[in-house]
Amino acid sequence: MKNTALSSTHEALGAKMVPFAGYNMPVQYDGVNIEHEAVRKDCGVFDVSHMGEFLVEGEHALDLLQKVCSNDASKLKVGKAQYTCLPNDDGGVVDDLLIYKLKEDQYLLVVNASNIEKDWNWIASKNDVGATLRDLSEDYSLLAIQGPNAVEKMQPLTNHDLSAIKFYNFEVGVFAGVDDVIISATGYTGSGGFEIYCKNTEVKQIWDKVTEAGAKPTGLAARDTLRLEMGYCLYGNDISDTTSPIEAGLGWITKFTKEFTNSEALKAEKERGPKRKLIAFELDERGIPRHDYEIVDADGKAIGIVTSGTMSPSLGKGIGLGYVPTELATTGTKIYIQIRKKAIPATIVKPPFYKA
Repeated sequence: MKNTALSSTHEALGAKMVPFAGYNMPVQYDGVNIEHEAVRKDCGVFDVSHMGEFLVEGEHALDLLQKVCSNDASKLKVGKAQYTCLPNDDGGVVDDLLIYKLKEDQYLLVVNASNIEKDWNWIASKNDVGATLRDLSEDYSLLAIQGPNAVEKMQPLTNHDLSAIKFYNFEVGVFAGVDDVIISATGYTGSGGFEIYCKNTEVKQIWDKVTEAGAKPTGLAARDTLRLEMGYCLYGNDISDTTSPIEAGLGWITKFTKEFTNSEALKAEKERGPKRKLIAFELDERGIPRHDYEIVDADGKAIGIVTSGTMSPSLGKGIGLGYVPTELATTGTKIYIQIRKKAIPATIVKPPFYKA
């Protein structure tokens, strides 16, 4: 089990620690609902240093990214970030990730913790263009400072005008007394805020100053309820090696303006329409949908599977994501979630579940 540079800090704060993607991570401190509400209404900070970071650089860096990524990285300018995925050869997804353009011919890729080795091997296997790859995952930490009051509370920690950093843009500079920090207006909660990239040796100083400035320590459990209220996909649940970006609703990051891994097959799938789609649903009665619960029709016939589910702290009802046949994936359609021996009625809705 690996530790982040802050694992002992979380333990000292009384966090409940759990194994996650090979790391010892804080799942909660004061309770999921309390931490969830702090992010929705104020400001919370997550240690997500288990995420992986790769540097792709050199004159052929863009060529490699265009080849392995579904989105069009040529649209990136220095100071901008992009959400994308790595399609595999069989119609599925190796991983979803963020790309940051740090300089001309230099990009930072941020990948999911559970996929670091898989992603590295995949990208390296496709690198016949001579791009330079470096795995920085063991040396860098990542804090997500999220919530509507993040700008106001974090502004005293930097000379950069945080309110001027637009969504999916970033600055590099001094933050909390540390030089060369990436301050990125990105996140996984839907409540605004920033993601801070720094060296492992610097993260304790930043964490201390961020929490002193009023950000509440927040665990991975609240991170999951927050992302699910927005309908954001989680790799391993809602997208995987066997789900295509088209059926997962990620057509908007799948650009056929260039060739990339399996692009012809994905283009054909988009044109004819996928056989199934990822849908969002709300339970009409009390209950909590969970990963792998069956989705059934009014006659009890299995029509799909729940990929993510929880009790929404903001809405006070059960919500989830799952795959059903395309012909049934219409907003307003009634479906049923098999929870133990009872089929609980639910309604397909348009995400996000939570609207600020």
